[in-house]
Amino acid sequence: MQMMIFGCGYSGTAIARSARGMGAGVAGTTRTLDNATALADEGIAAFVFDGATITDELPTALAQVTHLVQSIPPSPDGDPLLGLSDGALRQLCPRLQWIGYLSTVGVYGDQGGDWVDEEGECHPSLGRSQERVDAEKAWLSQGEAMGVPVAILRLAGIYGPGRNAFVNLDKGTAKRIVKKDQVFNRIRVEDIAAATLFLAQGHLSGVFNITDDEPAPPQDVIAEAARLMGVEPPPEQLFETANMTPMARSFYSANKKVSNRKIRNLGFAFRFPEYRMSLQQLWTTGEWRRLNGLASG
Repeated sequence: MQMMIFGCGYSGTAIARSARGMGAGVAGTTRTLDNATALADEGIAAFVFDGATITDELPTALAQVTHLVQSIPPSPDGDPLLGLSDGALRQLCPRLQWIGYLSTVGVYGDQGGDWVDEEGECHPSLGRSQERVDAEKAWLSQGEAMGVPVAILRLAGIYGPGRNAFVNLDKGTAKRIVKKDQVFNRIRVEDIAAATLFLAQGHLSGVFNITDDEPAPPQDVIAEAARLMGVEPPPEQLFETANMTPMARSFYSANKKVSNRKIRNLGFAFRFPEYRMSLQQLWTTGEWRRLNGLASG
């Protein structure tokens, strides 16, 4: 396997490390020279990429790629890989066998707190979620035209080493926002990496929810982290009166429980299926402090 990851940020770097660990050749893009140097230090062939222009160095690497992961979020300027003319991606990647696109469970929008699976109808809000839906459709169409399987990985709220409730409590930025009956799904970054490689190795196609087993109220996660740390949790704040950014408030407009049954039925086992055991592992190992990735893609 020769893998190229467009966007080695937090999730992309975790995928790159896991792929390297199983003996795959791995290349990846990042926006800064410092990040490229850090990737190269780990044996990952790194390319500085602005997210828009295919530079002269990339085609040589892409010619050897068998598995491609697109982790860069869509932008108003579009996806540079999807913007290629018909047949151009195949010319760039003549050995390509599989494509993975990292999307989000946000495409489901609000489901009124009900369970939703991959067959469920998407109700994206305007803006970033609609852009994700459009990108998913475009990648599936691209794969069909090329005769290459495409897996869409819809990710829940991402956390893990260096990005978690412990870090927020330690910084004093954690909040316990309470909205009646509100729940969220989460996913450890290590499980994103493992699921990506599971789908890549099997050349599997379709849409897959990559999420934990237990959608839970966000305030409960903060309280559990505080309990493990032996500190007082921050006071609960009612959503209706809490001081929140428009972006943070928008996340609470969608209430749903997301099922991961499809990928589990294929034989994939999540290492961190629920938040309590995951937080326990982060705390007892001390991994909660370690940043498991780069700051940006």
